[in-house]
Amino acid sequence: MAKSVNWDTAVKSLSENQQETLFGASLSKLFAKLPLWLSHPSNIGGFYGLLIAIALILPYRFATDDHSGWVSDWSFHCALLMVACFFLGLCSTIINSIFRRFPIAPPRTILYPMPFIGLALLSIDRTEILLIPAVLSWLLILLPGPMYVHLSWAPRWRLLCMIEDGKNPFEDYEIAENESKDYARVEETDLEIQSVVNDFEESEE
Repeated sequence: MAKSVNWDTAVKSLSENQQETLFGASLSKLFAKLPLWLSHPSNIGGFYGLLIAIALILPYRFATDDHSGWVSDWSFHCALLMVACFFLGLCSTIINSIFRRFPIAPPRTILYPMPFIGLALLSIDRTEILLIPAVLSWLLILLPGPMYVHLSWAPRWRLLCMIEDGKNPFEDYEIAENESKDYARVEETDLEIQSVVNDFEESEE
């Protein structure tokens, strides 16, 4: 209970903008409610791979006249998708732990339609209506999840872990922001002094 209270206190002490950065939009807020071990970026990536694999059942089952062996093909590609997305999520976690960047909102209008477009292209290719490069279909299907994890969730998960450890994830950012404001004030003061000196020199002339 004490740990939960400390967590709530730490979150409430953050500003509104910092809380928005920490929790993000609806999808990230949903993941933030999970235990940190479960919401690890690699697990989120693997979960995306599982969702894609489930969506591929229909194209694998009904897109060809020969239905024999579709289960083994689908199972093999399902395992590959989950492992690939899991590994990419793990890579994003390592990269973010090194560079410590803050989360970036992914381009939703571009990413969200991509799996559906890729699934449609894959279905068209498997029904042999048109010959579509497999690389294009799989890229559209696979890319959105790992990109979301890399840009948004992996940095956000690192911040949540820092909150869990009792650290302020925005401390360095606040220091840099305060230093920037102090520099701006000094620069403004220098300009005012320079203006006074110029006025004085003009009055002497």
